[in-house]
Amino acid sequence: MKVEIYSDIACPWCHVGKSRFEQALAAFPGADGVEVVYRPFQLDPHAPEEPLPHREVLAAKYGPQSVAMDDHITRLGADEGLTFDFDSVVENNSLLAHRLLRFVLEKYGRDAQARLKGRLLEAHFGEGLDIGDREHLTDAAVTVGLDRDPVAVFLDGDDLHDEVLDEIEEARQRGVTAVPTFVFEGQWAVQGGQDPATFLKILQQVAEATGAEAGAGAGAGEACADGACAV
Repeated sequence: MKVEIYSDIACPWCHVGKSRFEQALAAFPGADGVEVVYRPFQLDPHAPEEPLPHREVLAAKYGPQSVAMDDHITRLGADEGLTFDFDSVVENNSLLAHRLLRFVLEKYGRDAQARLKGRLLEAHFGEGLDIGDREHLTDAAVTVGLDRDPVAVFLDGDDLHDEVLDEIEEARQRGVTAVPTFVFEGQWAVQGGQDPATFLKILQQVAEATGAEAGAGAGAGEACADGACAV
């Protein structure tokens, strides 16, 4: 089974969704046969390429309610064992980080990409990591066991720039408008950071559907809007 997860490092719900999906996958008997790939998506592709305090950025978009939004996701994160320290979060354009994730996928494989994705989310939301800073990204890659020199050389160049932009455009053409969005076997899309029980049920449904005749189980994994960051 192939699961493509469209997400943005700048999206707090993507951090929660990754944690919940991994809990479900750990409980799924067929986990060894599940191929997980992280795909890029940008909530704000026109975000300036400079570090800005999260509180200021969110307040400019949503006004006073931004504090309540942060408090809500902080409480949800705590239930998942995740730390959200929005006073330290620095916003930046996420394209460079997405390029690095694509590079790691191609050079080191899916497991390394998943480790780096988790580290970027963890450090961005909990430790003030600047996702547009080359040194910060390089340090994050080294933390999850990757070689510093190849990562640093890659980040100093422009490789995979157009390829990642094409992937993001392809996501929009596929109808992805909010993240996280989980696409199972290229057919069933589930939007939002669903609870682990829901993800587990979907994994079971997709496994049954793909093991049956073509066309069976076409209703598995209906899209839902809760728990997602929208454009």
